[in-house]
Amino acid sequence: MQKNVSELTREEAQEELAFLAKKIGELDIAYHRDDAPLLTDAEYDALKHRNNDIEALFPDLIREDSPSFRVGSKISDDFKKVTHSIPMLSLGDIFTDEAVYSFVDKIKRFLGMNENDPLEFVAEPKIDGLSFSAVYKNGILFSGATRGDGTTGEDITSNLKTIKQLPISLNRGDSLFDSPVPELIDIRGEVYMSKKDFFELNKNQEEKKQKIFANPRNAAAGSLRQLDSSITANRKLSLFAYACGENSSNQFKTHYEYLQTLKKWGFPVNPEIKICKTTEEMITFFKTIGEKRSSLDYDIDGVVYKVNDLELQRRLGFIARSPRWAIAHKFPAEQATTKLLNIRIQVGRTGALTPVADLEPVNVGGVIVKHATLHNKDEIERKDIRIGDTVVIQRAGDVIPQIVRVIKEKREESSIPYEFPTICPICGSIAKKEGDDAVIYCTGELVCPAQQIEALKHFVSKDALDIEGLGEKNIEMFFELGWIKNALDLFYLEENYALLLMTRDGWGTKSAENLFTAIKEKQKGVSLERFIYALGIRETGSATARLLAKNFISWPNFYEAMTKENAFEVLTHIEGIGPVMADFIIDFFKEEHNKILLEKLAQKITVLDFVAPQQKLTPFTDKNVIFTGTLETMTRAEAKAKALAAGAKVVSSVSSKTNFVIAGEAAGSKLSTAQKLGITILTEKEFNQMLDDL
Repeated sequence: MQKNVSELTREEAQEELAFLAKKIGELDIAYHRDDAPLLTDAEYDALKHRNNDIEALFPDLIREDSPSFRVGSKISDDFKKVTHSIPMLSLGDIFTDEAVYSFVDKIKRFLGMNENDPLEFVAEPKIDGLSFSAVYKNGILFSGATRGDGTTGEDITSNLKTIKQLPISLNRGDSLFDSPVPELIDIRGEVYMSKKDFFELNKNQEEKKQKIFANPRNAAAGSLRQLDSSITANRKLSLFAYACGENSSNQFKTHYEYLQTLKKWGFPVNPEIKICKTTEEMITFFKTIGEKRSSLDYDIDGVVYKVNDLELQRRLGFIARSPRWAIAHKFPAEQATTKLLNIRIQVGRTGALTPVADLEPVNVGGVIVKHATLHNKDEIERKDIRIGDTVVIQRAGDVIPQIVRVIKEKREESSIPYEFPTICPICGSIAKKEGDDAVIYCTGELVCPAQQIEALKHFVSKDALDIEGLGEKNIEMFFELGWIKNALDLFYLEENYALLLMTRDGWGTKSAENLFTAIKEKQKGVSLERFIYALGIRETGSATARLLAKNFISWPNFYEAMTKENAFEVLTHIEGIGPVMADFIIDFFKEEHNKILLEKLAQKITVLDFVAPQQKLTPFTDKNVIFTGTLETMTRAEAKAKALAAGAKVVSSVSSKTNFVIAGEAAGSKLSTAQKLGITILTEKEFNQMLDDL
């Protein structure tokens, strides 16, 4: 017979808490992952109550894997930022069978394989949820985070702990040899809400007259990012584990082996996952899952293909923000029919005139759609889209609504073709095409309010300066009041308009002071890559901004290089910067008003030097490397990827700034030039040996 909790000694309490943590963890897995409960609800609740009672009597004995963490805790002030030790990258998308063949062929070419050489892939349903990272130290959950921007996420440890499918401690099996747990491992996956639980949640929300969620993904994301984890605990969230970040051991040879081990450790792993030995098997799997899609109790938006061999994954590496060894094969977009009420023209920060269709609201794949993109003038003319038409719309990649076609038999006789404006609807400046570009641009630039306001929104956006309290509505309000016209004006808001803001409806002393504090915090330090991205240079996204920051290290270096005559040559020598992108960057720095603004911004903001993610220094770190001749043990693409992974900058031509030339067979003029300049020349074998010694 069990002792009363009040009669337990300290040692007995410690021993029983360890037993209860393990037992309740096993029961949670059986119930939530395997759908095979081992106890009645009453018996399960009795164990939970006993655990809570012991913890109340001995609070200093509460374990890191305590089941009491499942109920949530008090409201947190904010989410802390978490830097992922290995970035959580996004996947490239494909939509056709032909693209699957192309994906496999590219991988084989990169690896130097023949067309008929065998190559295994793991095919997994692509869960439509919110990505998470769960770091375990010595088998105990240490921290949890969202994907965020891929490099930095939000600390959601308390919220993750409330999901009963997530093990607080990893199950080691019958012996340590069954599924040894590394000292440190970052297990990644997707949190989702089942369709059943989604409908139940919305029913409860409706009864309480609270927010109704548009789809299960939004419900899962909203639930997981609650500042009060007790709210998360009351929402029924589920998860699947499917990926690995940092891992202190090298115990896995294949991705499939890793997934099987995850199951042994207590994680839910999607039961539909399959090894595919041919491209045909991959496509068959995609079609089979597509047919089962509606019967699954969770939303999926496609299939992910991953190279199974982990050593090959390592060799393949990454392209910008996605892995070479994996891709997402998306389902065809869901479609619906509705009426086109109007065509509006939006003007973006680059001056691009983008037509937008205003539609009669219609449900497409569980989302109410009221607007759709029309892309550009050529698209409207090609599809002969007119106001008043009945149209078929779809959510491309299940995200962006677009018009597929017009149902012309339903068109009214009075219909007339749409005339695209030749002047900017915002400022009245001439609107025209630039060269072969299909987009029409407003030539007004700084006199165009639309470009000014969109540039301001971009400057403070999440991937740019990310100033809390400066959302789109507040930017619009400040702009309409005439308080801000450009990015520099933001840093004079407090000096010029503090009293006016504090007495404005919807504001107050506290909210205004919070905004001014947030602006001043950003003045103390903004990373170089964020600052470059914030400038809104055409074709310069966050990945390109990071690439530029990595190559120029500091703002003075970058600014000086872009204002020199050889700027084009300098930019195009960077792997990933093409001539078109280089022209846009140089044109930005040629504009005198831009230069004046940049000089003043640099006085107001401390732009921090680029700091690369902590990694082991190598002989190639920050060195300029060039490959020439034919390589024997690897393809040229693989060699470049290896050099980049070792911290090198791969360049295309030899100069006095080149540090290493790796020469294969039949190396030509580049080798001769390097010899004349006294540059270090390595054979392929020497290059590989230096990498192996790291």
